[in-house]
Amino acid sequence: MVKKIKVYKNFKINHSDRKSIILIGNFDGLHIGHQKLFNFAKLYKSKKKLKIGVITFDPIPKMYFNSSFKNYRISNFNEKLNFLNKFNVDFVINKKFNRKFSKTDYLDFIKKILSKKLQAKYIFVSDNFRFGYKRKGNVKLLKYFENKYNYKVVNPRPLKKKKLIISSTLIRKLIQKGNIELANKFLNRNWAIEGKVKIGRKIGRKIGFPTCNLDVKDYVIPQPGVYAVKIKIGSNKKTFKGVANIGYRPTFNQNKILLEVNLFNFFKNIYYKDIKVEFINFIRKEKKFKNISELKKQIKKDVDKTKKILKWAKIK
Repeated sequence: MVKKIKVYKNFKINHSDRKSIILIGNFDGLHIGHQKLFNFAKLYKSKKKLKIGVITFDPIPKMYFNSSFKNYRISNFNEKLNFLNKFNVDFVINKKFNRKFSKTDYLDFIKKILSKKLQAKYIFVSDNFRFGYKRKGNVKLLKYFENKYNYKVVNPRPLKKKKLIISSTLIRKLIQKGNIELANKFLNRNWAIEGKVKIGRKIGRKIGFPTCNLDVKDYVIPQPGVYAVKIKIGSNKKTFKGVANIGYRPTFNQNKILLEVNLFNFFKNIYYKDIKVEFINFIRKEKKFKNISELKKQIKKDVDKTKKILKWAKIK
């Protein structure tokens, strides 16, 4: 049985969770750079016999300060928790990022939160970590106060692959460009969108390719187009193959971004069910067709190509 991570909404944590290893960051996507940090923390946990706690923020501060960042997240909080379980994390502080918290002075964050409330023993952060009002706090200042507030900063070098620093920003750009294969490599898993199946206009059913529709919410939007995907429904471990279209459906003058998924050889009603759509490969860009007949021909080609890709990739 998988241990359930304790989740706090503020810094008032149990006495038993104080004096822990604390990792601070958004950890959006939990990519291989983050994974390096967590694996390092696991070694400290084993040697120092301490718990691991994570401080993360909701919404992501960039989304709070910039209202244009509506589609930004690589993963949702549920995905984050599931992944943190793999790294033996004991608790998560999912702090609401609001106007009041954004005014916290960097020294107050160190003194009143990290030292007094959490009594942190080890603080793991990345090179670009900034904190406090107007982002005045940084790793250098955090290290400066180590002895005074009785903690130790652990700041591993960023992970590089192909001369690229692995970051959430890099992965967002790869997804937006449709470079799903490289994004998946840097995530060490398939990038996915989770959501509840909603009732659509049933156009797919009318043209012989029924789809389940999902709202992309605040997920980063990939290159609009067609993708090879695999799908999980609810808590069922079985995986289904399929083809997905994400975009604005220009043939039908749709003006809102929508994710439509056609599951191969699947005929059940899954309205309002929670599903997870894992993106495997980019097939083609979205385009507008002259008529329904042209669209149907292209969808048939997309399905055939997707099946070949999924077979070649040995997707079960």
